[in-house]
Amino acid sequence: MTEMATVGGGCFWCLEAVYQQIRGVLAVESGYAGGMVLQPTYEQVCSGTTGHAEVVRLSFDPVLISYRELLEIFFTIHDPTTLNRQGNDVGTQYRSVIYFHDEAQRETAQQVIAAMAAVWDAPLVTELSPVPVFYRAEAYHQNYYRQHPQQGYCTFVVAPKVAKARQVFANKII
Repeated sequence: MTEMATVGGGCFWCLEAVYQQIRGVLAVESGYAGGMVLQPTYEQVCSGTTGHAEVVRLSFDPVLISYRELLEIFFTIHDPTTLNRQGNDVGTQYRSVIYFHDEAQRETAQQVIAAMAAVWDAPLVTELSPVPVFYRAEAYHQNYYRQHPQQGYCTFVVAPKVAKARQVFANKII
């Protein structure tokens, strides 16, 4: 049985690149969620006026990887203490957010957030909300890191997050 998870933690290219390498993650889609504009474009979301966050929607096999483990990876590859920013990416579209798909996910997310609060030196600002409508990002955003590993942002921002995930979660890498 396949389950879904939806999270945002900065640029979706970073999250996508990491989760594509995790055993049990069957598909990763970059997109937008949580705003008030229907069918937003990347340019609209980047303006910071749509209310949408850059997110990834994951299809995963819970026999191979649990929702809890997906969230533990999430909290390792982004900074959940910076409001509306990840590194040099600033704006509400880069917020830390977990969109839960059911009550069990909400409860698990609350438990993981509480556990992670003890790990970080500053308060967590991760939003926890029911999953809203997901809008798939434009085709050129899908598989971005795989297609453009030498692009500047990928080299300096995405690659270090991938390397960290590969080190910390070596037993979960494909």
